[in-house]
Amino acid sequence: MKQRIITGVIAAALFLPIVIFGGFPFIIVTYILATIGLFELLRMKGMRLGSFAGTAGLIALWLLLVPARYGGEWVASGAVKFGVIAALAFLLLVGTVVTKNALSFDEAAFVVLAVVYVGVGFFCFGAVRLVGFVYFVYALFVIWATDIGAYFFGRAFGRRKLWPEISPKKTVEGAIGGIASAAVVAAIYEWAAAPFGSLAAALGVALLLSAFGQLGDLIESAFKRHYGVKDSGGILPGHGGILDRFDSLLFVLPLLYILLAIAR
Repeated sequence: MKQRIITGVIAAALFLPIVIFGGFPFIIVTYILATIGLFELLRMKGMRLGSFAGTAGLIALWLLLVPARYGGEWVASGAVKFGVIAALAFLLLVGTVVTKNALSFDEAAFVVLAVVYVGVGFFCFGAVRLVGFVYFVYALFVIWATDIGAYFFGRAFGRRKLWPEISPKKTVEGAIGGIASAAVVAAIYEWAAAPFGSLAAALGVALLLSAFGQLGDLIESAFKRHYGVKDSGGILPGHGGILDRFDSLLFVLPLLYILLAIAR
């Protein structure tokens, strides 16, 4: 626990100033985090980032992450993003033929799914920050409140397992406590910063984000259980890898980005 706290404090001290500043440094950090995330997924599968499939996936990931501010609306458009994924899928399918199945179909499919999972999540990581710093911080607070609430409520009141086949320690009571904690923090944040201009809207979004964040956490747990690893990586002592820390945000930020786009 002590190691987790020390790592968390150091990471926050390094990360939060970059989030506040935004701009090009934030984009660089996003690229670094996404690249490490893809590397962690490929390593779970037993694939190398420098392989043909890994390199193709990395290039596609970098293209997906290009923000409108630096690549123009054309590069940031949904049609181009879809085209990048389609091109990656077709390229890897051709690769299965050229390599005579040395690159298998399931490996090709895994790379495409990994790029979509990491790429869309971290693209929205930057996109929500560009929409507004206040929304990005809102998402962080909701996820942190969910994690902390789920942990303490689960320890104090946890009786019924939420999904024992995937994550044996998570409980229904903990999940409910996480959502309740997120609602409280969202209400306070709405009172202080008024990102949505309505308490009902702030609470409604918080409930959705908290639930989706816990789902993202479960999906990362499913990945690790399927491939028999404890953590996605070891870059963050006491916490694991990048995906272990950002799994909830990879689900929450795309949803928040969609909600903000609809509201506008």
